[in-house]
Amino acid sequence: MAGCLNHKTTSKMQKPHKLTFALVAAAALAVTGSLTSARAGDEKDVISDVMKTYHKAPKGTDPVCKKALDGKASAEELKKLVAAYKSLTDTKPPKGDAAGWKEKTTKLYEAAQSLEKGEAGASAKYNAAVDCKGCHSVYKAD
Repeated sequence: MAGCLNHKTTSKMQKPHKLTFALVAAAALAVTGSLTSARAGDEKDVISDVMKTYHKAPKGTDPVCKKALDGKASAEELKKLVAAYKSLTDTKPPKGDAAGWKEKTTKLYEAAQSLEKGEAGASAKYNAAVDCKGCHSVYKAD
């Protein structure tokens, strides 16, 4: 029975795994927590939160969307950007056609996924999908 582990050894080996699992679970909740709670509330808040978080930045710094376009966003920023755009696909627009909104936000989400995966042509695909004026003129509330 040399291959079997006694209870003490198994217990000691599981503790680091439990801690690792707890840390990974906490990180996952932190990444998606704000988007999930926003989804439960007003859909306009989801849209506003995504725009403020990923399309605006303090003066002198680039917003995440620009960093993503320029290839300067970190893997973590891209992961969060993809999750944020996914949340947009699940919302209804403040005004305008819901089907058109779904189409535009899905293109944005898929383009961000392409960036995250490092696919060829992803930057051009993302640049075409990030059409601020085209979206705001149709869907942004007055």
